[in-house]
Amino acid sequence: MDTLDKMIEWLYDEKGEVAPFFNTFVKPRVWRSLVNIRRPKEASPEYLAEEDAYLQDRLKYLPVTTLNDLTPVKCDLYLWQGDITTLAVDAVVNAANSDLLGCFAPCHNCIDNCIHTFAGVRLRLECDRIMKEQGHPEGVGMAKITPGFNLPAKYVLHTVGPIVSGRPSLHQRNQLASCYRACLELADSKGLESVAFCCISTGMYGYPKEAAAKVAYDTVMRYKSSTGSRIKVVFDVFADEDYAVYARLLGVR
Repeated sequence: MDTLDKMIEWLYDEKGEVAPFFNTFVKPRVWRSLVNIRRPKEASPEYLAEEDAYLQDRLKYLPVTTLNDLTPVKCDLYLWQGDITTLAVDAVVNAANSDLLGCFAPCHNCIDNCIHTFAGVRLRLECDRIMKEQGHPEGVGMAKITPGFNLPAKYVLHTVGPIVSGRPSLHQRNQLASCYRACLELADSKGLESVAFCCISTGMYGYPKEAAAKVAYDTVMRYKSSTGSRIKVVFDVFADEDYAVYARLLGVR
């Protein structure tokens, strides 16, 4: 029985069910679906050992990118297009929801789902511990830090962006700026040297991409100027449209 079979069997057994037969090609999606819908709780050492092995083996077949692979475009700023779960920096930023528990939709391709999936089930459990200790939903524009577990990044910074319908208000702009500032402050307070930002609030949360990128860039530049921080910042984009927006802002040809 291979690693995927063992994990799928364990996850079904945890629910008191017998795992059906699955074609080899669908097993990765079956496993991902099962961990996506799983509530935060302890997993057995045996399951965690298999999951760690599976997720670490995944990275052997992917182009993991380090900061040394990138060229700064200005003032310790970098622009990179790719999968943030393959980026080896001190911290990656997750566009989280207010319970910080990740996306429960099976195989949904949002960044929250991807980060929780490929970090492993311990990330959701750690976020649940943080939220129970806090005692209330996470506010917009704040930041929390967790280990990266099986990600190449050492840590994950979780922040909740504003939900926008139409043109963003000044309040929503300030909330988005607070997301970036809070992450930078937390990263600096922990002595981190590099952080990679996703495009916060621009997906299902509806913030216009160009306006959001300007807030991101302006906030990072203002923070670095006012604090003297030498933290290296990567603007990570996935879509070509997002890359074009940031390239214009940063003067990348």
